[in-house]
Amino acid sequence: MLLNQKAAQQPMNRYSVWKYLLIIIVLIVGVIYAVPNLYGEDPSIQISPQRDAVLNSELEQTVQTVLVESDLAYINLERDAKALIVRFNDTDTQLSAQYAIDKAIRDAYGNDAYTVAMNLAPATPQWLRDINASPMKLGLDLRGGIHFLMEVDMKTAIDKRENQYVSDFKTDLRNEKIRYLRPVTISPSGGVLVNFKDEDTRDKAYDFLKNSYRDLSFTKLETGDKFGFRGYFSEQQLKSVRNDAVTQNITILRNRVNQLGVAEPLIQRQGAERIVVQLPGVQDSAKAKEILSTTASLEFRMVNETRDVQDAVRGRVPRDSELLYERDGRPQLLKKDIIVTGDHIINANSSMDENGFPQVNIVLDAKGGSKMSASSRRNVQKLMATVFIEYKTDYIEVDGKLVAQPPRKVEEVINIARIQTTLGNRFRITGIDSVSEAHDLALLLRAGALTAPIQIVEERTIGPSLGKENIELGMLSIQIGMALVLLFMLVYYKLFGLVANFALVTNLVLIVAVMSLIPGATLTLPGIAGIVLTVGMAVDANVLIFERIREELKAGSSAQIAIHNGYDKALSTIADANITTLIAATILYAVGTGPIKGFAVTLAIGILTSMFTAIMGSRAIINLVYGGRKVKKLYI
Repeated sequence: MLLNQKAAQQPMNRYSVWKYLLIIIVLIVGVIYAVPNLYGEDPSIQISPQRDAVLNSELEQTVQTVLVESDLAYINLERDAKALIVRFNDTDTQLSAQYAIDKAIRDAYGNDAYTVAMNLAPATPQWLRDINASPMKLGLDLRGGIHFLMEVDMKTAIDKRENQYVSDFKTDLRNEKIRYLRPVTISPSGGVLVNFKDEDTRDKAYDFLKNSYRDLSFTKLETGDKFGFRGYFSEQQLKSVRNDAVTQNITILRNRVNQLGVAEPLIQRQGAERIVVQLPGVQDSAKAKEILSTTASLEFRMVNETRDVQDAVRGRVPRDSELLYERDGRPQLLKKDIIVTGDHIINANSSMDENGFPQVNIVLDAKGGSKMSASSRRNVQKLMATVFIEYKTDYIEVDGKLVAQPPRKVEEVINIARIQTTLGNRFRITGIDSVSEAHDLALLLRAGALTAPIQIVEERTIGPSLGKENIELGMLSIQIGMALVLLFMLVYYKLFGLVANFALVTNLVLIVAVMSLIPGATLTLPGIAGIVLTVGMAVDANVLIFERIREELKAGSSAQIAIHNGYDKALSTIADANITTLIAATILYAVGTGPIKGFAVTLAIGILTSMFTAIMGSRAIINLVYGGRKVKKLYI
C-alpha cells in the first residue's frame, strides 16, 4: 500500500526525452531500410571484365550502339567498378539484348574478354543505394534462379597427385644420389612405380622414400632382373585426397560465382564427391555453366633451353619436354618435370614492383619451399615458367538438351623469368599484363589451385514467374495473418488494441529492415513462415501486459498505477517466454541447414524486434496518451 501511495504522488508513466528520441530514430531507420523492398527488380544484363579487360567508356559506347541498332529499349545503363549493368522493362527484351550484346562484344574484344550474363538488378533509387539501403536477398524459391548439382572428377584429382609424386620421387632420389631406372611411371593399378638394377639400391630408396612420404603406402616388387617398389594411396589416404579436392573446388566456385554478380549464392557439399550450387536471380544457364565448370591450377616448370623451340613446333619434341604456348601465341619448350604445383601455395597477394609493374607475391608451405629451393639452386641463371591450367567443360546440344563433354585441359604459359638466385618459400611472379589480372591470379591462388574438373550432373531452373508467385502467396499469408490479429486486438482491447496494432505493424517493418541490413540473411519460403509465426507471437507480450492491467483495475488500482504495474509485472514473464523461444531459434540455426536456417533467422529477428516494439514502443504511445494525467477510465 505504501508503494502505491508513493507512486501516486509522483508523475507516472512518463518517458524521458531520450527514450522517445531513440524510438523515433529506430523507426525512421527501419522505414528507410525497409523501403527498398517496395521497388522490386529489373531484368538486366551484367557485363563483367575478365583478365586484363577493363570497364571504360568505349565498352559502354559499344553496348549503347548495339542496343540502338537492334531497336532494343532499355531503362538505363550503369557502370561501377565491377560491372556494366543494362536494365530493361521485360524479360523478352532482356533475352534479345543478351544475344546481341554478347555477339557484339565477342566480335570486338574476343571470346574471353568479358562475361555477358542475364540477371535481376534491384530497382532501388540511387539515393537509397548511396546509403547502402538495398532490398532483402531472396532465396531460389522466391527469386527464381538456377540449381546445379556438380560432381568432382576424382580420377583427375588422384592422377594429378600421382603425377606430382613422380616428379618428387625423381628429384629426391637424385638429391640422395640414388640411381634408378627410367622411366618413373604411374602403375596400372595406381600409384608410382620405381625400378632399380639391384636389390640393395631398391631397399635404400624404399627406406628413404617411405620415411619421407608418410602419406603414402609402399610395396616392394620384383620382376625378372628389375627390383622396384610402388608408392600408392591407401583407402584412408584416398579419402583424404577426395575430401581435399571437394573442399578446394567449393572455395574456387565461390570466387567464380562473383563473376555472375550473385549476391547470396548457396554453395555446399552433398555426399562424398558432389557440390550443390544455387544461384538466385541468375537466368542465363549456359553462361553459369561456362563459368562454374572451369577450374584451374598452377605449375612451375623449367624451360628447356638446350633444344630449339622451332624444332619442337615442327614436331620434334624431346621425350622429357612439352610444347606449350604463351597468351600471345609464342611457343615455349618446357620440361615435363613439375617443380611445384598450386597445392603448396598457402598465400598469394598482388602488389607493384619497384618499377611500378604488377606482380604476385607467393608464399609456399614448408614442403613446397624445400622443393623450390632445391630446384632453383641447381638452375640459377636458367629460365623458369609459370603454367596456368584450366579444365573447361564444353556443352553440346543433343535432342534439345545441353550435354556435358569430357573436361578439356587448356594450358597456357603466363610468365617466364630467369632465376637470379636460390628461391625459398617466398618469391614473386612478374611480367603480368595488368593490376586486375594480378589481383585475380592472387585470388585464385589463395583459393587453392590443386583442383579437379567438375561436371554438372543435375540442373533445375526456377523461373522468375514461379518465384513471383511464391512471393505473392507468402505475402498473402502475412497479410491475412496480420489482418486477423489486428481485428482481434482492436475488438478485444479497444484503444489499447489499436496501440498494439501500431506496434505490430512497426515490428513487421523492423523485421524487413533488419533482414535487408544483414549481409548474410536470405529470405526463403520457410523464412516467410517464420515471419507469419512472429506476427502471431508478437502480440503475446501486449496480451500479457493488457490482461495484467485489467487485473489491476479489477483489484481497485487507479488507471495510472494499473498501467505502471501492468508493464512492470508482466516484463519478467515476457522475457522468459521470448528468451526460451530465442534459444530454440539459435539451436535451429546452429544445427540446421538451408530452409531451417532461413526459418530460424526470421524467427530470431522477429522475437528481438517484437520485444522492442511491444514493450518499449507500445508503452511510449500509452505514456503519450495517458502519462501524467488524471484518467477516470481506460478503454481496454
